[in-house]
Amino acid sequence: MKEINISTEKRYQLVNITDQVEEIVRKNNIEREFVSVSVPHSTAAVLLTEDEKGLKKDWLTFLKELVSGFNFEHDKIDNNTDSHILSGLIGQEKSLPVENGKVIRGIWQQIFLLELDGPRERRVIIK
Repeated sequence: MKEINISTEKRYQLVNITDQVEEIVRKNNIEREFVSVSVPHSTAAVLLTEDEKGLKKDWLTFLKELVSGFNFEHDKIDNNTDSHILSGLIGQEKSLPVENGKVIRGIWQQIFLLELDGPRERRVIIK
């Protein structure tokens, strides 16, 4: 198990962690298994998508709109219900196959930490 730490700068933010995940797989000589990428946070998620500026902006716009206009009970305490709900919907963990030492993913598919309640210090666990 390895851990990387990410400092986010915005409330909603996508941080590409593909290179770090692939480096860990390579350095640990993982040949044929699954790699798990998880965030031990209830207001962050792991997302697989393309690293294209417009698409990343679309993701963040869509996610904000998905949870807008609600009168959430939890917001009376902490004002981050949107972050908890989106984290739960998207998920805090993704598993990807590894074959011949390489993480198998689509040609445009990248691995992202999805910050939903930043700025914060986030842990990403790779196992």
